[in-house]
Amino acid sequence: MTKEVLVSIQGLQFSEREVEEAATDEELDSIQTICPGEYYYKNGTHFVLYEELLEECSEPIINRIKFKDREFSLTKKGPINVQMLFAEGKKTMTDYGTPFGNILVAFDTKRICIEEDQNAMRVHINYELEANYQFIAECTIQIEIKNRVGE
Repeated sequence: MTKEVLVSIQGLQFSEREVEEAATDEELDSIQTICPGEYYYKNGTHFVLYEELLEECSEPIINRIKFKDREFSLTKKGPINVQMLFAEGKKTMTDYGTPFGNILVAFDTKRICIEEDQNAMRVHINYELEANYQFIAECTIQIEIKNRVGE
Protein backbone atom coordinates (compact mmCIF):
# COMPACT_ATOMS: atom_id res chain seq x y z
CA MET A 1 0.00 0.00 0.00
CA THR A 2 1.11 3.53 -0.73
CA LYS A 3 0.72 6.48 1.63
CA GLU A 4 -1.78 8.22 -0.70
CA VAL A 5 -5.04 6.23 -0.83
CA LEU A 6 -8.71 6.45 -1.72
CA VAL A 7 -11.12 5.46 1.04
CA SER A 8 -14.53 4.10 0.07
CA ILE A 9 -17.02 3.43 2.85
CA GLN A 10 -20.37 1.89 2.07
CA GLY A 11 -22.92 1.30 4.79
CA LEU A 12 -26.07 -0.73 4.47
CA GLN A 13 -28.84 -0.77 7.05
CA PHE A 14 -31.95 -2.91 7.10
CA SER A 15 -34.57 -4.40 9.37
CA GLU A 16 -35.70 -8.03 9.18
CA ARG A 17 -38.88 -7.01 7.35
CA GLU A 18 -36.90 -5.13 4.69
CA VAL A 19 -34.62 -8.14 4.16
CA GLU A 20 -37.59 -10.41 3.52
CA GLU A 21 -39.26 -7.92 1.15
CA ALA A 22 -36.23 -6.49 -0.69
CA ALA A 23 -35.26 -8.09 -3.97
CA THR A 24 -31.87 -6.36 -4.23
CA ASP A 25 -29.44 -4.36 -2.11
CA GLU A 26 -30.40 -1.24 -4.08
CA GLU A 27 -33.80 -1.33 -2.35
CA LEU A 28 -32.18 -1.13 1.10
CA ASP A 29 -30.80 2.01 2.80
CA SER A 30 -27.28 2.44 1.42
CA ILE A 31 -24.81 5.27 1.95
CA GLN A 32 -21.43 5.59 0.23
CA THR A 33 -18.55 8.00 0.85
CA ILE A 34 -15.35 8.22 -1.21
CA CYS A 35 -12.50 10.44 0.02
CA PRO A 36 -8.74 10.80 -0.51
CA GLY A 37 -6.73 9.83 2.54
CA GLU A 38 -3.37 8.83 3.98
CA TYR A 39 -2.43 5.27 4.97
CA TYR A 40 0.07 4.23 7.64
CA TYR A 41 1.11 0.85 9.08
CA LYS A 42 2.71 0.80 12.53
CA ASN A 43 3.25 -1.99 15.09
CA GLY A 44 0.93 -4.42 13.30
CA THR A 45 -1.91 -1.91 13.04
CA HIS A 46 -3.34 -0.19 9.94
CA PHE A 47 -4.22 3.54 10.14
CA VAL A 48 -6.08 5.70 7.61
CA LEU A 49 -6.68 9.43 7.99
CA TYR A 50 -9.15 11.39 5.84
CA GLU A 51 -11.42 14.43 5.90
CA GLU A 52 -15.12 14.31 5.14
CA LEU A 53 -17.25 17.27 4.05
CA LEU A 54 -20.99 17.25 4.75
CA GLU A 55 -23.43 19.73 3.21
CA GLU A 56 -24.93 20.66 6.58
CA CYS A 57 -21.52 21.32 8.22
CA SER A 58 -19.31 24.35 7.57
CA GLU A 59 -16.09 22.62 8.69
CA PRO A 60 -14.72 19.19 7.72
CA ILE A 61 -14.95 16.09 9.90
CA ILE A 62 -11.50 14.60 10.60
CA ASN A 63 -11.67 10.78 10.48
CA ARG A 64 -9.20 8.19 11.71
CA ILE A 65 -9.61 4.50 10.93
CA LYS A 66 -7.58 1.99 12.93
CA PHE A 67 -7.76 -1.79 12.50
CA LYS A 68 -6.03 -5.11 13.03
CA ASP A 69 -7.13 -8.71 13.49
CA ARG A 70 -10.81 -8.66 14.51
CA GLU A 71 -11.00 -5.04 15.73
CA PHE A 72 -11.88 -1.89 13.82
CA SER A 73 -12.37 1.65 15.09
CA LEU A 74 -13.51 4.86 13.42
CA THR A 75 -12.97 8.15 15.24
CA LYS A 76 -14.63 11.35 13.99
CA LYS A 77 -13.71 14.83 15.25
CA GLY A 78 -15.28 18.15 14.31
CA PRO A 79 -19.00 18.90 13.95
CA ILE A 80 -19.56 15.18 14.65
CA ASN A 81 -17.60 13.57 17.49
CA VAL A 82 -17.59 9.84 18.10
CA GLN A 83 -15.30 6.86 18.57
CA MET A 84 -16.97 3.76 17.15
CA LEU A 85 -15.33 0.48 18.13
CA PHE A 86 -16.24 -2.78 16.41
CA ALA A 87 -14.79 -5.92 18.03
CA GLU A 88 -15.94 -9.30 16.73
CA GLY A 89 -18.19 -11.05 19.24
CA LYS A 90 -18.47 -7.98 21.49
CA LYS A 91 -20.98 -5.22 22.15
CA THR A 92 -19.56 -1.71 22.54
CA MET A 93 -21.30 1.55 23.47
CA THR A 94 -20.44 5.19 22.82
CA ASP A 95 -21.89 8.70 22.70
CA TYR A 96 -22.43 9.91 19.14
CA GLY A 97 -22.05 13.69 19.32
CA THR A 98 -23.87 15.71 16.65
CA PRO A 99 -24.54 19.45 16.32
CA PHE A 100 -28.09 18.63 17.50
CA GLY A 101 -27.09 16.70 20.65
CA ASN A 102 -25.71 13.34 21.72
CA ILE A 103 -27.12 9.89 21.06
CA LEU A 104 -26.07 6.80 23.00
CA VAL A 105 -25.33 4.08 20.41
CA ALA A 106 -24.24 0.45 20.70
CA PHE A 107 -22.61 -1.83 18.15
CA ASP A 108 -23.05 -5.59 18.64
CA THR A 109 -20.41 -6.83 16.20
CA LYS A 110 -21.15 -10.22 14.68
CA ARG A 111 -18.32 -10.51 12.13
CA ILE A 112 -15.26 -8.61 10.89
CA CYS A 113 -13.42 -9.80 7.79
CA ILE A 114 -10.23 -8.12 6.55
CA GLU A 115 -8.84 -8.89 3.08
CA GLU A 116 -5.48 -7.57 1.90
CA ASP A 117 -3.59 -7.58 -1.36
CA GLN A 118 -0.77 -5.50 -2.81
CA ASN A 119 -2.91 -2.54 -3.91
CA ALA A 120 -5.98 -2.60 -1.65
CA MET A 121 -7.54 -3.66 1.63
CA ARG A 122 -11.18 -4.45 2.23
CA VAL A 123 -12.92 -4.58 5.60
CA HIS A 124 -16.42 -6.05 5.98
CA ILE A 125 -18.29 -5.57 9.26
CA ASN A 126 -21.68 -7.08 10.20
CA TYR A 127 -23.30 -5.68 13.35
CA GLU A 128 -26.54 -4.82 15.11
CA LEU A 129 -27.11 -1.13 15.83
CA GLU A 130 -28.86 0.18 18.95
CA ALA A 131 -29.71 3.77 19.89
CA ASN A 132 -30.65 4.67 23.46
CA TYR A 133 -30.92 0.94 24.30
CA GLN A 134 -33.38 0.23 21.46
CA PHE A 135 -32.60 -2.10 18.55
CA ILE A 136 -32.50 -0.07 15.33
CA ALA A 137 -31.23 -2.35 12.55
CA GLU A 138 -28.89 -5.02 11.31
CA CYS A 139 -26.10 -3.28 9.42
CA THR A 140 -23.08 -3.91 7.26
CA ILE A 141 -20.15 -1.64 6.50
CA GLN A 142 -17.78 -2.27 3.60
CA ILE A 143 -14.56 -0.25 3.56
CA GLU A 144 -12.13 -0.34 0.67
CA ILE A 145 -8.76 1.37 0.93
CA LYS A 146 -6.82 1.39 -2.32
CA ASN A 147 -3.78 3.08 -3.80
CA ARG A 148 -4.52 6.36 -5.55
CA VAL A 149 -3.76 6.00 -9.24
CA GLY A 150 -1.90 8.68 -11.18
CA GLU A 151 -0.93 10.89 -8.22
